Amino acid sequence: MTDHPGAGDVLKALREEVCALHAELLRWGLVAWTSGNVSARVPGRDLMVIKPSGVAYQDLTAESMIVTDLFGNVVEGHHRPSSDTAAHAYVYRHMPAVGGVVHTHSPYATAWAAAGEPVPCAITAMGDEFGDDIPVGPFALIGDQSIGEGIVATLGGSRSPAVLMRGHGVFTVGKDAKAAVKAAVMCEDVARTVHLARQLGPVSRLDQGAIDRLHDRYQNVYGQQPTEPTGAEA
Repeated sequence: MTDHPGAGDVLKALREEVCALHAELLRWGLVAWTSGNVSARVPGRDLMVIKPSGVAYQDLTAESMIVTDLFGNVVEGHHRPSSDTAAHAYVYRHMPAVGGVVHTHSPYATAWAAAGEPVPCAITAMGDEFGDDIPVGPFALIGDQSIGEGIVATLGGSRSPAVLMRGHGVFTVGKDAKAAVKAAVMCEDVARTVHLARQLGPVSRLDQGAIDRLHDRYQNVYGQQPTEPTGAEA
């Protein structure tokens, strides 16, 4: 398993990162008890790192994270992997650009999932982060790749990194595990805001042109951009 040069160091670092990111789910109020999970694709390998099933968050360690192949078969670890492993694995197999997957039952977003209703792109923060409504995927039972199939089919036609699986909860994807966690945090934030707005009256979706401009600016201009080295630095 660690026959590649440096493979052991890469896995160690990824296990540490995935373990630490589970604390962010608690910090932002996205999970309860042992629900929810974060996974990360192992760069250059058909492997992923994911949370063990049913282990309390306070008991998670880097060593307790499970390494599986992209069909959910355990490669390293002493626990059973998350019950959502097959869904995560399916996403990685069919969405090569995805490096991280997160699942939560965060309350506001899951309420929209229970209602089977997408969160309309009604505020600029949604245009920025999601570039679209947050869509609803089909209902599927836990335990096999059915949820993964619904995630891939739903996100295939959307710019959103989040999907509300009907009657279940939230799945988010990202270029890495940290980006997927960020998407889960933002999904709950905007689901709450739009829900509160609807208590005041009807909520209208933003103009599509405005959504497109917001998304482009946030994805390509916002924040600190890499700079070209000067002649002295080159």
